[in-house]
Amino acid sequence: MPLYTITIMSDKIKFEIEFVIQSSPQMLYQYLATPSGLAEWFADNVNSRGEKFTFIWDGSEEEATLLKRKSDEFVKFSWDENDDDSFFEMKIIVDEITKDVSLFITDFADDEEEVEESKMLWRNQVSDLKQVLGST
Repeated sequence: MPLYTITIMSDKIKFEIEFVIQSSPQMLYQYLATPSGLAEWFADNVNSRGEKFTFIWDGSEEEATLLKRKSDEFVKFSWDENDDDSFFEMKIIVDEITKDVSLFITDFADDEEEVEESKMLWRNQVSDLKQVLGST
């Protein structure tokens, strides 16, 4: 069962959700940071030009800017349509003792109802990611 926390920041609500993923951090990172990897589970298609990423779902496009990344550790994006400090981040956490790999997602929503919808969307997306990775 995913763990999550909720924090209220400015006008948006920040939330975090964690998933255990049976994968190496290196392989998982390829699915988080590359257009071809993201197109396998996150969107129907993904294109990039430098730090600009275009995510395509059912013919509609959303633009995002890659704010920060660290190889095999995390990627952080901001949707271009947002005029605030919100972002979404996908972080790979490796447990020091068990070596279990977790995907820790930070995202923002406009209200409590949207938090629940967004968490459900992330659960569905990460379920697709686990299928692509062969992780149960």
